[in-house]
Amino acid sequence: MARFTLPRDIYFGKGALENLKSLKGKKAIICVGGGSMKRFGFLDRAKKYLEEAGMEVALFEGIESDPSVDTVMKGAKVMQDFGPDWIVAIGGGSPIDAAKAMWIKYEYPECTFEDMCKVFGIPELRRKAHFCAVSSTSGTATEVTAFSIITDYNKGIKYPIADFEITPDVAIVDPELAETMPKKLVAHTGMDAMTHAIEAYVSTANSDYTDPLAIHAIEMIMKDLVPSYNGDMTARDHMHDAQCLAGMAFSNALLGIVHSMAHKTGAIFADYGAHIIHGAANAMYLPKVIAFNAKDATAKKRYGVIVDYMGIADKADSDDVKVEKLIAFLRGMNDQLNIPHCIKNYGADSYPCEQGFVPEDVFLERLPEIAKNAIADACTGSNPRQPSQEEMEKLLKCCYYDTEVDF
Repeated sequence: MARFTLPRDIYFGKGALENLKSLKGKKAIICVGGGSMKRFGFLDRAKKYLEEAGMEVALFEGIESDPSVDTVMKGAKVMQDFGPDWIVAIGGGSPIDAAKAMWIKYEYPECTFEDMCKVFGIPELRRKAHFCAVSSTSGTATEVTAFSIITDYNKGIKYPIADFEITPDVAIVDPELAETMPKKLVAHTGMDAMTHAIEAYVSTANSDYTDPLAIHAIEMIMKDLVPSYNGDMTARDHMHDAQCLAGMAFSNALLGIVHSMAHKTGAIFADYGAHIIHGAANAMYLPKVIAFNAKDATAKKRYGVIVDYMGIADKADSDDVKVEKLIAFLRGMNDQLNIPHCIKNYGADSYPCEQGFVPEDVFLERLPEIAKNAIADACTGSNPRQPSQEEMEKLLKCCYYDTEVDF
């Protein structure tokens, strides 16, 4: 027996934010990030709509990118003091993910972060509050998923919290919010969405319920991501829907080792000033993982189906040829989005950015531990090919140097 779970209501299209007026309760807390939602007026609008619904409203502001365990605990304390019956998270993946974890701690004050990380082990929520997620970026789809990613900066590791209990009750997918994204964020979140859809389609937990969502998301992303990056706002609006479809797919079909590797490399080099943004990590690792997974016959066949729907190869081509063309297409997308092909070039002169770069000697020194943690990640279990420690280390090296996957 399998399960397919989504929010009870998903409001989408321009003006969907106004549906906050329909929420019924006495108190709402809005969890928000670093300032863009306030700068563009969406925070004030959300607060006004909730007040029009008759609720007292509190704010928890300043949730950082890749939210920390400390932020989660601080936010939960604010919730415990205020006593909301609605938690409304507005912004990108970070404030929504943080608010999901705060929700758990608010409902179960004795729950530790370690307890939260037990996969599908969270007790029943909604005893105190319901949850509404309003997405402003087109990638994480956390507004419709059973996942939250929280970073333990003491360990330099991102931990996925996974449980259908934290699937939001209401999701608002209003493309007006996504139109404010800066160009680099469009690229990174878009490739995160592409990775979600592809990993969901080849996951061992895929089903007839998730496959159509994943395939249609891939078709939309291949058509709309690059134009969205180049400023086409109609394509930007379409991408906001595409990433949500990808989220519906992966929340139920689960993911694979692209995400396992991204979770375990994102913050591990923070002491060197090198923070590998999640979407960029996914974009760099995805072609390598496809090559690795395609050694599995079932995965190779499903990659071939993806290519057929994308129309980037002849249907008469062998699945091996289709896999090669899929990898080439994704690498080409990275070029068009100005995303490098490997960790070595991330933050280096060939890809100048504010995140710093990962020195080779540091990468090699930490490689065994990164590989071990990636194998233990919650996303690894549904990957179509289970890597050994040696294979994971070799795969990570391919992702560092941009070398061929031949094992």
